[in-house]
Amino acid sequence: MNDWLGRTAPELETIEQMALATVAELPEQFAAAARGVVIRVEDFAPEEILDDMNVDDPFELTGLYDGIPLIEKSVMDVVDRPDTIWLFRRPILDEWAERGDVTLGQLVAHVTVHELAHHFGWSDAEIAEIDRWWE
Repeated sequence: MNDWLGRTAPELETIEQMALATVAELPEQFAAAARGVVIRVEDFAPEEILDDMNVDDPFELTGLYDGIPLIEKSVMDVVDRPDTIWLFRRPILDEWAERGDVTLGQLVAHVTVHELAHHFGWSDAEIAEIDRWWE
């Protein structure tokens, strides 16, 4: 019981390190392309993102892929920003606390893989091969 005394919530950098560890553990055929995606961690989604997505409660959004999926990219695309995965610390921590049945690292990995799925254009079956969430 006393193990929790004096502990603080993980910082943004800790969540980022968990996400980067997830990318490093991807199968090699995906790892190189995944390393090209920027991972950005904030406490909550910026207001403009919430407005664009019509999300009223910032705790509803744990992650977001912002970019052009690889299956849609063209040499004709004008790139104005890098492909980015946003992870939102407070909603992730809230979901983790509510679930109580997964580690924080597992949840961060799950959100990261889900957002990478948008980047790669993976089907649900392909996601399931990478993210064995239900096990």
